[in-house]
Amino acid sequence: MTDLNLSPKNPARAHADALVLAVAGTDDGARILTAEPMPAKAVAALDTLLPALGVTGKADEVVRVPAGEDLAATVVVLTGVGKVTDRPGLEALRRAAGAATRSLAGTEHAVLALPAENAAQVGAVAEGALMGAYRFDHYKTSDPAPVARLELATPAAKTKEAQAALARAVAVGDGVRATRDLINASPRHLYPETFAEAARAAAAGTDVTVTVLDEQELVAGGYGGILAVGMGSARPPRLVKVDYAPARAAAHYALVGKGITFDSGGLSLKPAKSMETMKDDMAGAATVLHTVLAAAALALPVRVTGWLALAENMPGGGAQRPSDVITMLDGTTVEVLNTDAEGRLVLADALVAAREERPDAIVDIATLTGAQVAALGTRIGAVMGTEDLRGAVVTAAEAVGEEFWPMPLPEELRPSLKSSIADIANMGDRFGGMLVAGLFLQEFVGDTPWAHLDVAGPAYNEKAPYGYTSKGGTGMGLRTLLGLLEAAAAR
Repeated sequence: MTDLNLSPKNPARAHADALVLAVAGTDDGARILTAEPMPAKAVAALDTLLPALGVTGKADEVVRVPAGEDLAATVVVLTGVGKVTDRPGLEALRRAAGAATRSLAGTEHAVLALPAENAAQVGAVAEGALMGAYRFDHYKTSDPAPVARLELATPAAKTKEAQAALARAVAVGDGVRATRDLINASPRHLYPETFAEAARAAAAGTDVTVTVLDEQELVAGGYGGILAVGMGSARPPRLVKVDYAPARAAAHYALVGKGITFDSGGLSLKPAKSMETMKDDMAGAATVLHTVLAAAALALPVRVTGWLALAENMPGGGAQRPSDVITMLDGTTVEVLNTDAEGRLVLADALVAAREERPDAIVDIATLTGAQVAALGTRIGAVMGTEDLRGAVVTAAEAVGEEFWPMPLPEELRPSLKSSIADIANMGDRFGGMLVAGLFLQEFVGDTPWAHLDVAGPAYNEKAPYGYTSKGGTGMGLRTLLGLLEAAAAR
């Protein structure tokens, strides 16, 4: 795991394996940007090299060059922040730092000398660097380790504000790393029981308490949705409650995460190609778990209760069937028309459990619908729900550098969920399927303020890494949820 510290030292004198500098694109060509004073001769020499090297300063551009005699480091890593007119924005700094540290695998010590003159910039660079340094090598027999030690050179290094920004960045970096680890884990190793064990292990020694309901307790409690989805698997479901309850909490937020540790589609079997990434269908639960732990690590004065609805959706002999009718925790009966619409069933039970504790707000996060990917692609999530809370999610996302697009819950789509034999069906109109799923979930939150985050696309990156985003699990949504909690604490 990568260690990161702030340093007030002149980065030009740092005896490191690599010195990371930012390059911006301007109307007059690419130029070096730094926060600390650097030898003018060294900067001028690098600026002169940029055109010959084809360096433009665009985002995700990373180029290595020899450090030269005026710098103590072995090499200089030039990382692009995009085109700027003044100073780069926070997300540009996050992305540039992440792109640089991704390229530093196998390096022992690197110094970051990106523009980081205030606490906000320090936090952005630190977050990006830690997220970019992530590598998932649990199953590799040989692979370069992530950069071991990072120093962020900044004139603000000794200020309380910068130290607080670093502490927050570390909490975020740890949370995203741990979330990605769970998403990337093989479903042979991560299933409801082991996921629950992982939650207990992660919370050990913190102010977070973990309660696990096994299959017998789920039966006794009437959790019909979670049980029905898990019936086809030899590995039974779990419901995990993760609770951070500080004294004199300013508010109580419930976070609910979909935790399908593998989704075959059940008897409504997915095509083989569509199953290849279905280990990621528990990304919502992983995100909720580590958001709660990050809130505790930062000692936020907000109570946060996480609900992890865990099941494996398999087509075994005991699996639920299309046309089955199941009874949810609140007594609602659901006609199952498609067993591949299982996420909303486990979420519904967990939403009812969350609602019964009377929190101030409920937010669920799930890799819920292919329609989300069709509508918004693989980098932007969708948010539906109560207008004010939906807006608060969008605001939090913008502040932390994630993207959630507000979506409606059209009343005219609700009749498509009608069933002739039960209170509601688990499937409705195919067109607008993302919104129909949101309407289904809305049935189980009562009058509690609620937001539903669909991250089916951005939770897992199947393409090349970019910025601070690795291939595989991304941890997308954790920063938004944490930002939402921080905003609640500030109020």
